[in-house]
This record gives sequence, structure tokens and C-alpha cells, in this order.
Amino acid sequence: MHIKGYRTMKTKNVADVVEALIGACLETGGEIVALSFMKWLGMDIDIHREMPSTRKLDTGFVSNVNVPYFRSLLNYSFRVHTLLVESVTHASYKEPPFSGCYQRLEFLGDAVLDYLITFYFYKTNPGLSPGLLTDLRSAAVNNDCYAQAAVKWNLHQQLRHASSVLHNQITDFARCISSSSASQDQFFGWTNTEVAVPKVLGDLIESIAGAVLVDSDFDTKLVWDAMKPLLEPLVTPKTMKYQPVRELQELCQKESYKCRYHPSQEEGTSTVKVEVTVKDDRYIETCDASNQRTAKKLAAEKVLKSLKAGGLHNH
Repeated sequence: MHIKGYRTMKTKNVADVVEALIGACLETGGEIVALSFMKWLGMDIDIHREMPSTRKLDTGFVSNVNVPYFRSLLNYSFRVHTLLVESVTHASYKEPPFSGCYQRLEFLGDAVLDYLITFYFYKTNPGLSPGLLTDLRSAAVNNDCYAQAAVKWNLHQQLRHASSVLHNQITDFARCISSSSASQDQFFGWTNTEVAVPKVLGDLIESIAGAVLVDSDFDTKLVWDAMKPLLEPLVTPKTMKYQPVRELQELCQKESYKCRYHPSQEEGTSTVKVEVTVKDDRYIETCDASNQRTAKKLAAEKVLKSLKAGGLHNH
């Protein structure tokens, strides 16, 4: 039915419709169709069916990188070996004539893994609400999951760096993951170790994904085929774990509980005390860790267990 006149709409509603139309084009016609529609809308997009490569083919320079291991692990053979070298090289590592590091590839891999995992959850969970799809993505696209995957496949041993501090952080985390019950909960959300999760391990997964993307002329299917086995088992609605700090915050907002955090620092150890007030009762938990973020996460997890034991949390 056509109605004459004007109607006022919020810009977010218009943006949501445009995003939905792009998503419909992506699902039904693929990436080229979605990009063509975006260009038709007036977005300045150049569509390349074959992405140009700016790197020279180099089949000899590997600089102590275990190429056969990566070929077997990823089921993918790099045409440009310097991309593989770059993807496992930290900024602290300097070895002439190669002076690059993984940061640019990590930037690219971060975006492509976010896109591929989002699309995977959308396709495998028909009918799931946008909110739950967002929760699934949050539980799968995070440094905790990526870092555990890196340790599981011994990628931390392939990282080229020259930092004793970084070495100790990686060693402590790998030992903790291998020897604790945390390894039983891999990839289902968030680690519960007292050792901080080194960001470099998550970066490593992303940079390898970025390297495959560039080396394959931006073939996202090849990227997914190479990276998905490393990230499996991927989280499902039944295995999903919420980030404890967020879960506690949402619970307290919903039930009108009062929640306060009390952080402190002493001799390199971070301590966080969390206090939740439910009517006249108080639930208090304190945790120590190597950094405040980890201590806060562990304290929130402990107080959630206390609330559950008291029948005040049924999530």
C-alpha cells in the first residue's frame, strides 16, 4: 500500500536496512555481488576479481621457518615464502636482510577471521537471533581462544622474537594450558587460568590468516579451509561460555544487585576483590593474577559460582 507524504526515520534504521541488503546480496550472490551493490549505492569501491599482488615470488628465503610444518598444518602451500616468515616474526626480532614483522598481516587477518567466523555462525545457526549470534562471535573471536589454538598446535614454538619477557609469558601460559583443567574448556569462550593470556599468541593466529589471504590472491575460501581446523571445535549455543565480567554485570543489572570491584597492585601482582550485595547478604571473592584484567575475570567467575550455589544465578 502506497501512502503519500513524508516519514521521519532515524539514521540508524536506514543504516540497518542498508547493512541487511548488503548481507542479503552476500548470502545469495557472494562477495562480488555484495561489493557491486555497495558500489551501486555510491560507495567508492574498486572490484578486483583477481587481486593484484605487490610482492615478488620468493621460493628460497625461509630464514629458519619450518615451511613443511606449516604446509601440513594448514594444508596450504605458500607461493611467497616471505609472507610466511613475516607472519611469524615479532617486532622484537631483527635479522638482516629481513626486517619485517607480523603487524600488518595481523591487522588484515583480524578482519578476515571476524568476517569468516561471523558468516559461519550465520550459515550454521539458521533462525538464531542477532543477539545470540553476536554472543557466539564474541566467544569465538577473542584473544583467549586464538591463544589456546596457537598453543594447541605448537605455533608458539614457531614464533620468531628476541624478548626474554615475552618468552617467559608464553612459556608460563603454555605450561598452564597444558597442565590445568583449563585445557578441557578450550575454544568455548574464555580461559580461566591465573596466568595472563599473551596477546602475541592471538596475533599469531590472525597474522597467519592474513598471510594466507594475501598469498592466495584474497581467496577467503582458502583462508577458511586453512584456519578452521586450527580453531575447532568452534563454540556452539550449547558450549558457549560468557565472559565472566560481562556475565556478572548483566546479572547485577537484571536483578538490581550492587557490584563493586576493588583493584590493588603490589610487587608485580594484581589483586581484585569483587563484592556483590544482594539485599542484606554480601558475596565477596578476591583473586590474584599477573595483571588486573585477569584478576578481575577470575574474581568475577568465583563470585558467579557463589551466587549460583546460593540459588541466585541460574544462567
